[in-house]
Amino acid sequence: MPRKPVARDAVLDAYEALLIEVGERAATLDAVAKRAGVSKGGLLYHFPSKESLISALLERLDQLAQEDIEQMKAAPDGSAVYFIRSSLWAGTPMDRAFVAATRLAEVAHEETRRRFAGIQQQWLDVLAEDVGPEVAKAVSYMGDGLYFNAMFEGGQEGGQEGGNAGREADVEILLRVLDRLRK
Repeated sequence: MPRKPVARDAVLDAYEALLIEVGERAATLDAVAKRAGVSKGGLLYHFPSKESLISALLERLDQLAQEDIEQMKAAPDGSAVYFIRSSLWAGTPMDRAFVAATRLAEVAHEETRRRFAGIQQQWLDVLAEDVGPEVAKAVSYMGDGLYFNAMFEGGQEGGQEGGNAGREADVEILLRVLDRLRK
């Protein structure tokens, strides 16, 4: 009897969570199976290797990034404002996939680094259409700084549980800077 797609998603979600919580080395196939509540055979049915799990995670990241890019393009206040406002940890599927993939990039996983570079270039291209290439680079660094500082200061959960209150003020400051840069 074929496995339900729900089991496949549970395994991928478990892998993503382990990458975020304990890093790449501890996200073993055994740990993923246990976290997902499936047997190792059940995990291997959906993902015959760790590399296939990584590929599925990167596909998830690509899909979520494309959705984000479309939202940037359609943002009523412009892509730069959208980018800065969305650069706070909110526990979204995009946040989770992004942070999980950073754990792979930290251990020099080349495909992950390549995918990140592609996504960053797409974000930069959309920003450049809105504010020009120089300001786009500044906006990119602003957003990255917000995101990574929130992670460093309190971890992902800290950024989600009230840590964003101070960050909201930072967002407003950066939006004022962006407004001056546009002029």
